[in-house]
Amino acid sequence: MEEQTQRTERAGEDGALTTVDWLRQTAEGMMGWDVMQHPGLRALLIILASLAAALLLEYLMRRTVVVLAAKTKTDLDDKIVGALRRPVFLSILFTGLAWAAEVMIVGLPLFVAFGCLKTLAVLVWTKAAFQVTTHVLEALSDRADSGNLLQPRTLPLFEIVVRVLIIGAAVYFTFLAWDVDVTAWLASAGIVGIAVGFAAKDSLANLIAGIFIVADSPYKVGDFIVLDGSLRGQVTRIGIRSTRILTRDDVEITVPNAVIGNATILNEHGGPDVRQRIRLSVSVAYTSDVDHVFEVLLSCKDGVEALCAYPPPEVRFRAFGASGLEFELLAWVTDAAGRGRIVSNMNRIIFRRFAEAGIEIPYSKHDVYIKELAPRASSGPTRLSGPTGLSGPTGLSGPTGLSGPDSDVPQ
Repeated sequence: MEEQTQRTERAGEDGALTTVDWLRQTAEGMMGWDVMQHPGLRALLIILASLAAALLLEYLMRRTVVVLAAKTKTDLDDKIVGALRRPVFLSILFTGLAWAAEVMIVGLPLFVAFGCLKTLAVLVWTKAAFQVTTHVLEALSDRADSGNLLQPRTLPLFEIVVRVLIIGAAVYFTFLAWDVDVTAWLASAGIVGIAVGFAAKDSLANLIAGIFIVADSPYKVGDFIVLDGSLRGQVTRIGIRSTRILTRDDVEITVPNAVIGNATILNEHGGPDVRQRIRLSVSVAYTSDVDHVFEVLLSCKDGVEALCAYPPPEVRFRAFGASGLEFELLAWVTDAAGRGRIVSNMNRIIFRRFAEAGIEIPYSKHDVYIKELAPRASSGPTRLSGPTGLSGPTGLSGPTGLSGPDSDVPQ
Protein backbone atom coordinates (compact mmCIF):
# COMPACT_ATOMS: atom_id res chain seq x y z
CA MET A 1 0.00 0.00 0.00
CA GLU A 2 2.87 2.37 0.76
CA GLU A 3 4.36 1.63 -2.65
CA GLN A 4 0.98 2.28 -4.27
CA THR A 5 0.60 5.56 -2.40
CA GLN A 6 4.07 6.71 -3.43
CA ARG A 7 3.35 5.78 -7.04
CA THR A 8 0.12 7.76 -6.97
CA GLU A 9 1.85 10.77 -5.44
CA ARG A 10 4.56 10.70 -8.11
CA ALA A 11 1.91 10.52 -10.82
CA GLY A 12 0.10 13.45 -9.26
CA GLU A 13 3.31 15.46 -9.29
CA ASP A 14 3.99 14.64 -12.96
CA GLY A 15 0.42 15.42 -14.12
CA ALA A 16 -3.09 14.03 -14.35
CA LEU A 17 -3.40 10.26 -14.55
CA THR A 18 -4.97 8.68 -17.59
CA THR A 19 -8.08 6.59 -17.14
CA VAL A 20 -6.24 3.35 -17.86
CA ASP A 21 -3.43 4.16 -15.39
CA TRP A 22 -5.95 5.06 -12.73
CA LEU A 23 -7.92 1.84 -13.18
CA ARG A 24 -4.71 -0.23 -13.25
CA GLN A 25 -3.29 1.38 -10.10
CA THR A 26 -6.60 1.05 -8.28
CA ALA A 27 -6.84 -2.63 -9.13
CA GLU A 28 -3.24 -3.19 -8.08
CA GLY A 29 -3.84 -1.45 -4.79
CA MET A 30 -7.02 -3.44 -4.04
CA MET A 31 -5.78 -6.85 -5.15
CA GLY A 32 -2.12 -6.47 -4.32
CA TRP A 33 -0.84 -7.75 -7.67
CA ASP A 34 0.38 -6.23 -10.94
CA VAL A 35 -2.42 -5.93 -13.49
CA MET A 36 0.03 -5.37 -16.33
CA GLN A 37 1.11 -8.97 -16.08
CA HIS A 38 -2.42 -10.26 -16.88
CA PRO A 39 -3.53 -9.61 -20.50
CA GLY A 40 -7.16 -10.42 -19.78
CA LEU A 41 -7.46 -7.76 -17.09
CA ARG A 42 -5.54 -5.27 -19.20
CA ALA A 43 -7.95 -5.85 -22.09
CA LEU A 44 -10.91 -5.46 -19.76
CA LEU A 45 -9.52 -2.17 -18.44
CA ILE A 46 -9.00 -0.93 -21.99
CA ILE A 47 -12.58 -1.81 -22.96
CA LEU A 48 -13.97 -0.12 -19.86
CA ALA A 49 -11.83 2.93 -20.52
CA SER A 50 -13.00 3.17 -24.15
CA LEU A 51 -16.61 2.76 -23.07
CA ALA A 52 -16.17 5.51 -20.48
CA ALA A 53 -14.56 7.79 -23.07
CA ALA A 54 -17.39 7.11 -25.56
CA LEU A 55 -20.04 7.86 -22.93
CA LEU A 56 -18.21 11.01 -21.90
CA LEU A 57 -18.00 12.24 -25.48
CA GLU A 58 -21.67 11.42 -26.03
CA TYR A 59 -22.55 13.42 -22.91
CA LEU A 60 -20.48 16.40 -24.08
CA MET A 61 -22.07 16.31 -27.55
CA ARG A 62 -25.55 16.16 -26.05
CA ARG A 63 -24.82 19.09 -23.74
CA THR A 64 -23.03 21.30 -26.26
CA VAL A 65 -23.30 20.41 -29.93
CA VAL A 66 -26.94 19.29 -29.81
CA VAL A 67 -27.94 22.37 -27.84
CA LEU A 68 -26.15 24.70 -30.24
CA ALA A 69 -27.69 22.99 -33.26
CA ALA A 70 -31.17 23.34 -31.78
CA LYS A 71 -30.75 27.12 -31.55
CA THR A 72 -30.24 27.60 -35.29
CA LYS A 73 -33.07 28.43 -37.68
CA THR A 74 -32.60 25.38 -39.87
CA ASP A 75 -32.99 21.75 -38.88
CA LEU A 76 -30.25 20.54 -41.23
CA ASP A 77 -27.55 20.74 -38.55
CA ASP A 78 -29.81 18.88 -36.11
CA LYS A 79 -30.19 16.03 -38.60
CA ILE A 80 -26.45 15.92 -39.31
CA VAL A 81 -25.56 15.84 -35.61
CA GLY A 82 -28.16 13.14 -35.02
CA ALA A 83 -26.68 11.04 -37.83
CA LEU A 84 -23.08 11.39 -36.53
CA ARG A 85 -23.59 10.76 -32.82
CA ARG A 86 -23.84 6.99 -33.00
CA PRO A 87 -20.92 6.50 -35.44
CA VAL A 88 -18.64 8.59 -33.21
CA PHE A 89 -19.67 6.60 -30.15
CA LEU A 90 -19.14 3.26 -31.91
CA SER A 91 -15.82 4.35 -33.41
CA ILE A 92 -14.36 5.02 -29.96
CA LEU A 93 -15.69 1.69 -28.75
CA PHE A 94 -14.25 -0.13 -31.78
CA THR A 95 -10.87 1.50 -31.12
CA GLY A 96 -10.90 0.21 -27.54
CA LEU A 97 -11.89 -3.26 -28.72
CA ALA A 98 -9.04 -3.28 -31.25
CA TRP A 99 -6.57 -2.19 -28.59
CA ALA A 100 -7.85 -4.87 -26.21
CA ALA A 101 -7.59 -7.50 -28.96
CA GLU A 102 -3.99 -6.48 -29.58
CA VAL A 103 -3.22 -7.07 -25.91
CA MET A 104 -4.84 -10.52 -25.74
CA ILE A 105 -4.57 -12.02 -29.25
CA VAL A 106 -1.65 -12.61 -31.58
CA GLY A 107 -1.22 -14.09 -35.04
CA LEU A 108 -4.03 -14.86 -37.45
CA PRO A 109 -6.89 -14.40 -34.94
CA LEU A 110 -5.67 -10.84 -34.33
CA PHE A 111 -5.76 -10.14 -38.09
CA VAL A 112 -9.32 -11.50 -38.28
CA ALA A 113 -10.39 -9.45 -35.26
CA PHE A 114 -8.92 -6.27 -36.74
CA GLY A 115 -10.58 -6.98 -40.10
CA CYS A 116 -13.99 -7.53 -38.53
CA LEU A 117 -13.78 -4.35 -36.44
CA LYS A 118 -12.65 -2.27 -39.42
CA THR A 119 -15.44 -3.71 -41.57
CA LEU A 120 -18.03 -2.87 -38.91
CA ALA A 121 -16.65 0.66 -38.74
CA VAL A 122 -16.93 0.98 -42.53
CA LEU A 123 -20.55 -0.19 -42.44
CA VAL A 124 -21.43 2.22 -39.62
CA TRP A 125 -19.89 5.22 -41.36
CA THR A 126 -21.40 4.20 -44.71
CA LYS A 127 -24.87 4.33 -43.19
CA ALA A 128 -24.07 7.69 -41.62
CA ALA A 129 -22.80 9.00 -44.97
CA PHE A 130 -26.08 7.93 -46.61
CA GLN A 131 -28.09 9.82 -44.00
CA VAL A 132 -25.96 12.96 -44.07
CA THR A 133 -25.88 13.24 -47.87
CA THR A 134 -29.63 12.62 -48.07
CA HIS A 135 -30.34 15.42 -45.59
CA VAL A 136 -27.96 17.81 -47.34
CA LEU A 137 -29.35 17.12 -50.82
CA GLU A 138 -32.95 17.49 -49.63
CA ALA A 139 -32.14 20.81 -47.96
CA LEU A 140 -30.37 22.10 -51.07
CA SER A 141 -33.18 21.01 -53.40
CA ASP A 142 -35.83 22.69 -51.23
CA ARG A 143 -33.95 25.99 -51.34
CA ALA A 144 -32.91 25.80 -54.99
CA ASP A 145 -34.13 28.31 -57.57
CA SER A 146 -35.72 27.30 -60.84
CA GLY A 147 -32.43 27.72 -62.69
CA ASN A 148 -30.38 25.46 -60.44
CA LEU A 149 -29.48 21.96 -61.50
CA LEU A 150 -30.43 20.46 -58.13
CA GLN A 151 -34.21 20.63 -57.81
CA PRO A 152 -36.86 18.38 -56.24
CA ARG A 153 -37.47 16.61 -59.56
CA THR A 154 -33.72 15.98 -60.11
CA LEU A 155 -33.07 15.04 -56.47
CA PRO A 156 -33.34 11.25 -57.06
CA LEU A 157 -30.66 11.47 -59.76
CA PHE A 158 -28.18 13.10 -57.39
CA GLU A 159 -29.10 10.62 -54.67
CA ILE A 160 -28.36 7.74 -57.04
CA VAL A 161 -24.96 9.17 -58.03
CA VAL A 162 -23.96 9.93 -54.43
CA ARG A 163 -25.00 6.49 -53.21
CA VAL A 164 -23.02 4.78 -55.94
CA LEU A 165 -19.93 6.79 -54.94
CA ILE A 166 -20.43 6.00 -51.25
CA ILE A 167 -20.86 2.29 -51.96
CA GLY A 168 -17.72 2.32 -54.09
CA ALA A 169 -15.74 4.01 -51.31
CA ALA A 170 -17.12 1.53 -48.76
CA VAL A 171 -16.01 -1.42 -50.89
CA TYR A 172 -12.55 0.14 -51.31
CA PHE A 173 -12.07 0.67 -47.56
CA THR A 174 -13.35 -2.83 -46.84
CA PHE A 175 -10.63 -4.22 -49.08
CA LEU A 176 -8.07 -2.12 -47.24
CA ALA A 177 -9.37 -3.41 -43.91
CA TRP A 178 -8.48 -6.96 -44.96
CA ASP A 179 -5.17 -5.92 -46.56
CA VAL A 180 -6.40 -6.75 -50.06
CA ASP A 181 -4.33 -5.13 -52.81
CA VAL A 182 -6.82 -3.29 -55.01
CA THR A 183 -4.24 -2.61 -57.73
CA ALA A 184 -4.80 -6.01 -59.30
CA TRP A 185 -8.54 -5.49 -59.14
CA LEU A 186 -8.27 -2.13 -60.87
CA ALA A 187 -6.02 -3.62 -63.54
CA SER A 188 -8.57 -6.29 -64.34
CA ALA A 189 -11.54 -3.94 -64.04
CA GLY A 190 -12.31 -4.31 -67.75
CA ILE A 191 -12.70 -8.07 -67.59
CA VAL A 192 -14.61 -7.86 -64.32
CA GLY A 193 -16.87 -5.20 -65.81
CA ILE A 194 -17.76 -7.44 -68.76
CA ALA A 195 -18.49 -10.37 -66.46
CA VAL A 196 -20.59 -8.23 -64.13
CA GLY A 197 -22.39 -6.71 -67.10
CA PHE A 198 -23.52 -10.12 -68.33
CA ALA A 199 -24.35 -11.39 -64.85
CA ALA A 200 -26.27 -8.31 -63.73
CA LYS A 201 -27.66 -7.03 -67.02
CA ASP A 202 -31.17 -6.71 -65.59
CA SER A 203 -29.95 -4.73 -62.59
CA LEU A 204 -27.83 -2.49 -64.83
CA ALA A 205 -30.81 -1.98 -67.15
CA ASN A 206 -32.93 -0.90 -64.18
CA LEU A 207 -30.15 1.41 -62.98
CA ILE A 208 -29.70 3.09 -66.37
CA ALA A 209 -33.47 3.34 -66.84
CA GLY A 210 -33.75 4.95 -63.40
CA ILE A 211 -31.16 7.56 -64.34
CA PHE A 212 -33.03 8.38 -67.57
CA ILE A 213 -36.37 8.50 -65.73
CA VAL A 214 -34.99 11.07 -63.31
CA ALA A 215 -33.28 13.05 -66.08
CA ASP A 216 -36.31 13.01 -68.41
CA SER A 217 -38.73 13.47 -65.49
CA PRO A 218 -41.91 11.93 -66.99
CA TYR A 219 -43.30 11.93 -63.45
CA LYS A 220 -42.29 12.85 -59.93
CA VAL A 221 -43.08 11.64 -56.43
CA GLY A 222 -46.75 12.34 -55.68
CA ASP A 223 -48.00 12.15 -59.29
CA PHE A 224 -50.82 9.84 -60.36
CA ILE A 225 -49.73 7.82 -63.38
CA VAL A 226 -51.19 5.09 -65.57
CA LEU A 227 -48.82 2.48 -67.05
CA ASP A 228 -49.84 0.96 -70.38
CA GLY A 229 -53.48 1.83 -69.70
CA SER A 230 -53.82 -0.70 -66.87
CA LEU A 231 -51.86 0.08 -63.69
CA ARG A 232 -52.91 3.35 -62.05
CA GLY A 233 -51.58 4.78 -58.80
CA GLN A 234 -49.58 7.44 -57.01
CA VAL A 235 -45.79 7.46 -57.22
CA THR A 236 -44.40 7.14 -53.70
CA ARG A 237 -40.69 6.64 -54.41
CA ILE A 238 -38.26 6.70 -57.34
CA GLY A 239 -35.30 4.48 -56.50
CA ILE A 240 -32.15 3.24 -58.15
CA ARG A 241 -33.68 -0.05 -59.26
CA SER A 242 -37.44 0.46 -59.19
CA THR A 243 -40.35 2.84 -58.75
CA ARG A 244 -43.00 2.29 -56.10
CA ILE A 245 -46.65 2.99 -56.97
CA LEU A 246 -49.50 3.07 -54.45
CA THR A 247 -52.74 1.97 -56.11
CA ARG A 248 -56.26 3.05 -55.19
CA ASP A 249 -56.64 -0.30 -53.41
CA ASP A 250 -53.94 0.90 -50.97
CA VAL A 251 -51.51 -1.69 -52.35
CA GLU A 252 -47.93 -0.65 -53.06
CA ILE A 253 -46.50 -2.14 -56.24
CA THR A 254 -42.78 -2.12 -57.04
CA VAL A 255 -42.18 -1.77 -60.79
CA PRO A 256 -38.64 -2.19 -62.21
CA ASN A 257 -37.39 0.95 -63.91
CA ALA A 258 -36.59 -1.00 -67.08
CA VAL A 259 -40.28 -1.92 -67.40
CA ILE A 260 -41.34 1.70 -66.88
CA GLY A 261 -38.75 2.88 -69.40
CA ASN A 262 -40.42 0.77 -72.12
CA ALA A 263 -44.02 1.50 -71.06
CA THR A 264 -46.49 4.14 -72.14
CA ILE A 265 -46.93 6.53 -69.20
CA LEU A 266 -50.03 8.64 -68.70
CA ASN A 267 -49.30 11.30 -66.08
CA GLU A 268 -52.55 12.68 -64.71
CA HIS A 269 -50.64 15.43 -62.91
CA GLY A 270 -48.66 16.43 -65.99
CA GLY A 271 -49.09 19.66 -67.87
CA PRO A 272 -49.06 23.27 -66.73
CA ASP A 273 -51.99 22.81 -64.31
CA VAL A 274 -53.00 20.22 -61.74
CA ARG A 275 -56.55 20.21 -63.10
CA GLN A 276 -57.68 17.35 -65.31
CA ARG A 277 -60.78 16.79 -67.36
CA ILE A 278 -63.22 13.94 -66.89
CA ARG A 279 -65.56 12.68 -69.62
CA LEU A 280 -69.02 11.34 -68.84
CA SER A 281 -70.54 9.57 -71.86
CA VAL A 282 -74.25 8.88 -72.15
CA SER A 283 -76.70 7.88 -74.91
CA VAL A 284 -80.29 9.07 -75.37
CA ALA A 285 -83.07 7.83 -77.59
CA TYR A 286 -83.44 9.25 -81.10
CA THR A 287 -86.84 10.66 -80.13
CA SER A 288 -85.26 12.90 -77.43
CA ASP A 289 -85.13 16.69 -77.66
CA VAL A 290 -81.45 17.54 -78.17
CA ASP A 291 -81.69 21.01 -76.62
CA HIS A 292 -83.44 19.58 -73.57
CA VAL A 293 -80.69 16.98 -73.19
CA PHE A 294 -78.11 19.80 -73.21
CA GLU A 295 -79.96 21.62 -70.45
CA VAL A 296 -80.36 18.55 -68.25
CA LEU A 297 -76.69 17.54 -68.58
CA LEU A 298 -75.48 21.04 -67.70
CA SER A 299 -77.77 21.11 -64.67
CA CYS A 300 -76.07 17.98 -63.31
CA LYS A 301 -73.06 20.06 -62.22
CA ASP A 302 -75.10 22.09 -59.75
CA GLY A 303 -74.14 21.40 -56.13
CA VAL A 304 -71.12 19.24 -56.96
CA GLU A 305 -68.20 20.84 -55.10
CA ALA A 306 -65.61 18.49 -56.58
CA LEU A 307 -66.02 20.08 -60.02
CA CYS A 308 -64.03 23.19 -60.90
CA ALA A 309 -66.00 26.35 -61.57
CA TYR A 310 -63.44 27.32 -64.21
CA PRO A 311 -63.21 26.09 -66.88
CA PRO A 312 -66.98 25.55 -66.71
CA PRO A 313 -68.48 22.15 -67.61
CA GLU A 314 -69.49 21.66 -71.23
CA VAL A 315 -71.70 19.26 -73.19
CA ARG A 316 -70.74 17.76 -76.56
CA PHE A 317 -72.99 16.01 -79.08
CA ARG A 318 -70.51 13.40 -80.26
CA ALA A 319 -72.17 11.06 -82.73
CA PHE A 320 -75.26 9.31 -84.04
CA GLY A 321 -74.85 5.93 -82.39
CA ALA A 322 -76.24 2.56 -83.38
CA SER A 323 -78.92 2.69 -80.68
CA GLY A 324 -79.07 6.39 -79.72
CA LEU A 325 -77.54 9.84 -79.76
CA GLU A 326 -74.10 10.00 -78.10
CA PHE A 327 -73.42 12.89 -75.67
CA GLU A 328 -70.50 13.74 -73.38
CA LEU A 329 -70.41 15.93 -70.29
CA LEU A 330 -66.91 17.42 -69.87
CA ALA A 331 -65.89 18.76 -66.46
CA TRP A 332 -62.65 19.61 -64.66
CA VAL A 333 -61.43 18.29 -61.31
CA THR A 334 -58.31 18.82 -59.20
CA ASP A 335 -58.46 15.68 -57.07
CA ALA A 336 -56.74 12.94 -59.08
CA ALA A 337 -57.07 10.49 -56.21
CA GLY A 338 -60.84 10.91 -56.09
CA ARG A 339 -61.41 10.87 -59.83
CA GLY A 340 -63.18 7.51 -59.82
CA ARG A 341 -65.43 8.56 -56.96
CA ILE A 342 -66.36 11.81 -58.73
CA VAL A 343 -67.22 9.99 -61.97
CA SER A 344 -69.41 7.54 -60.03
CA ASN A 345 -71.31 10.36 -58.29
CA MET A 346 -71.83 12.24 -61.56
CA ASN A 347 -73.16 9.13 -63.32
CA ARG A 348 -75.64 8.65 -60.52
CA ILE A 349 -76.79 12.28 -60.79
CA ILE A 350 -77.15 12.02 -64.59
CA PHE A 351 -79.25 8.86 -64.33
CA ARG A 352 -81.54 10.43 -61.73
CA ARG A 353 -81.95 13.71 -63.69
CA PHE A 354 -82.73 11.84 -66.92
CA ALA A 355 -85.39 9.80 -65.12
CA GLU A 356 -86.94 12.96 -63.70
CA ALA A 357 -86.89 14.68 -67.12
CA GLY A 358 -88.32 11.66 -68.94
CA ILE A 359 -85.27 11.22 -71.17
CA GLU A 360 -84.84 7.63 -72.29
CA ILE A 361 -81.44 5.97 -72.12
CA PRO A 362 -81.67 3.33 -74.91
CA TYR A 363 -80.28 -0.16 -74.83
CA SER A 364 -79.01 -2.11 -77.80
CA LYS A 365 -81.86 -3.29 -80.07
CA HIS A 366 -81.69 -4.97 -83.50
CA ASP A 367 -84.51 -5.51 -86.02
CA VAL A 368 -83.91 -8.23 -88.68
CA TYR A 369 -85.70 -8.05 -92.05
CA ILE A 370 -85.51 -10.72 -94.78
CA LYS A 371 -86.12 -9.22 -98.18
CA GLU A 372 -85.66 -12.31 -100.31
CA LEU A 373 -84.74 -15.98 -99.98
CA ALA A 374 -82.42 -17.84 -102.32
CA PRO A 375 -84.26 -19.94 -104.98
CA ARG A 376 -84.79 -23.65 -104.35
CA ALA A 377 -82.81 -26.18 -106.33
CA SER A 378 -85.80 -28.60 -106.68
CA SER A 379 -89.06 -27.80 -108.38
CA GLY A 380 -92.16 -26.97 -106.47
CA PRO A 381 -93.23 -24.07 -104.31
CA THR A 382 -91.70 -23.35 -100.91
CA ARG A 383 -94.30 -22.99 -98.25
CA LEU A 384 -94.08 -20.49 -95.35
CA SER A 385 -96.02 -21.43 -92.26
CA GLY A 386 -96.01 -21.17 -88.50
CA PRO A 387 -95.74 -18.15 -86.23
CA THR A 388 -92.14 -18.89 -85.30
CA GLY A 389 -90.31 -18.94 -88.60
CA LEU A 390 -89.85 -20.73 -91.87
CA SER A 391 -90.76 -24.36 -92.44
CA GLY A 392 -91.34 -26.61 -95.39
CA PRO A 393 -89.43 -28.79 -97.76
CA THR A 394 -86.38 -26.57 -97.68
CA GLY A 395 -85.80 -27.18 -93.98
CA LEU A 396 -85.32 -23.47 -93.28
CA SER A 397 -86.35 -22.37 -89.81
CA GLY A 398 -85.47 -19.55 -87.40
CA PRO A 399 -86.84 -16.52 -85.55
CA THR A 400 -87.79 -14.52 -88.65
CA GLY A 401 -91.24 -13.67 -87.45
CA LEU A 402 -92.82 -14.56 -90.85
CA SER A 403 -96.30 -16.14 -90.79
CA GLY A 404 -99.43 -16.32 -92.87
CA PRO A 405 -101.15 -18.48 -95.50
CA ASP A 406 -99.26 -20.67 -97.88
CA SER A 407 -97.70 -18.76 -100.70
CA ASP A 408 -95.10 -19.15 -103.33
CA VAL A 409 -91.72 -17.52 -102.88
CA PRO A 410 -91.15 -14.99 -105.65
CA GLN A 411 -88.60 -16.11 -108.16
